[in-house]
Amino acid sequence: MEVTNLVVLPAVSAFFVLSLHFITKADRLRKHPNLNLPPGRLGCPIVGETLEFLRTMNEGNVLRFIQERVEKYDARVFKTSMFGDPVVVFCGPAGNKFLFSNENKNVQVWWPSSVRKLLRLSLVNKVGDEAKMVRRLLMSFLNAETLRNYLPKMDSIAQRHIDTYWEGIIGLPLNIPGTRFHRAMKAADVIRNEIEMILKKRKVDLEEKRASPTQDLLSHMLVTSDPNGRFMTEMEIIDNILLLLFAGHDSSRSVLSLVMKYLGQLPQVYEHVLKEQLEISQGKEAGQLLQWEDVQKMKYSWNVASEVMRLSPPVSGAYREAIKDFTYGDYNIPKGWKLHWNTGSSHEDPALFSNPETFDASRFEGAGPTPFSYVPFGGGPRMCLGQEFARLEILVFMHNIVKRFKWDLVIPDEKFKYDPLLEPVKGLAIRLHPSHF
Repeated sequence: MEVTNLVVLPAVSAFFVLSLHFITKADRLRKHPNLNLPPGRLGCPIVGETLEFLRTMNEGNVLRFIQERVEKYDARVFKTSMFGDPVVVFCGPAGNKFLFSNENKNVQVWWPSSVRKLLRLSLVNKVGDEAKMVRRLLMSFLNAETLRNYLPKMDSIAQRHIDTYWEGIIGLPLNIPGTRFHRAMKAADVIRNEIEMILKKRKVDLEEKRASPTQDLLSHMLVTSDPNGRFMTEMEIIDNILLLLFAGHDSSRSVLSLVMKYLGQLPQVYEHVLKEQLEISQGKEAGQLLQWEDVQKMKYSWNVASEVMRLSPPVSGAYREAIKDFTYGDYNIPKGWKLHWNTGSSHEDPALFSNPETFDASRFEGAGPTPFSYVPFGGGPRMCLGQEFARLEILVFMHNIVKRFKWDLVIPDEKFKYDPLLEPVKGLAIRLHPSHF
């Protein structure tokens, strides 16, 4: 009986406190009778329209949630409620432009508490001048000029990966054992410990001149201060490296899976990509690694990758928070409300992309899409800082994989879902056919 009480009573108390928190929050968000809020509904207390939103995420079709409400309310902006918060959803290029261009003016970046707790002192949780400083520091090693020096190494790693592994072969923040968030927190701590050991060794190596201050991002963060002379703490450096590992691995994994899917489904597109990549290889000596000028020739391949991300964006969108009351169109947006932009609301708009459901890499030739209509990397001051790194990573992978293999999809109609990034439900099994070039 005592053991039961030890387990049940804390659980009941936690549920009561959590419910009270959400009920209070839900009550607050309804107290705006004199404001001209965007059309929409806040749904039931606590849950709002969360379950409907999660259902479309699990189906890999968040756009359905958006489109149903845009059509119902005949508006490109509407209100809803998810995870206990009032949310205003902005649709299309106009909505994207407003949110991207109003960072630190009317809005600030916002992430669910699970993300904030996992990535603690990283850029995710920085706003204003502090965010600008951290971003500037990270971008010093993620810009095109610096990354071009790492391109041959990226090519070498991709080749080794294929030789080794291919030849022959956002949840609730409940840190309770058994939950996904608890497992994520434990995994993050393990990675932090590994990074900390590397960091401490690097500090010694820098002091003893065995490492260079400019050799990589870790050294750069250790030796670089902000304009006021403040250096990042060890934990800030560790959390930012963890952020880069998460963003660099999971989003790239999603995009590369989708590239494999579309090239497996569209043999004519595969052949055009292969032709471009073979032309690049034929101009090189045997064993010579990719150089910066080679990647600049991969125009069709990048158009293909861009069309993949238009049709199946790895990230469905992101959030901001209103930092003061403001108006958008004829509507009042209260301070504290969450704001959401969604990739699909513009990516699949026939007014912006003719026959939007059709794969057509030529959309990205010339001037390309209308500004703020194609947003797989977001936009404005919070645009994905790894955009150029992702471009190189994707193109290096495509270069190596199409020259080595053709492939079939074992499950041609396999579904994808957002969890939280877009991923194949059954792992995207493929049947490889080695090529000989």
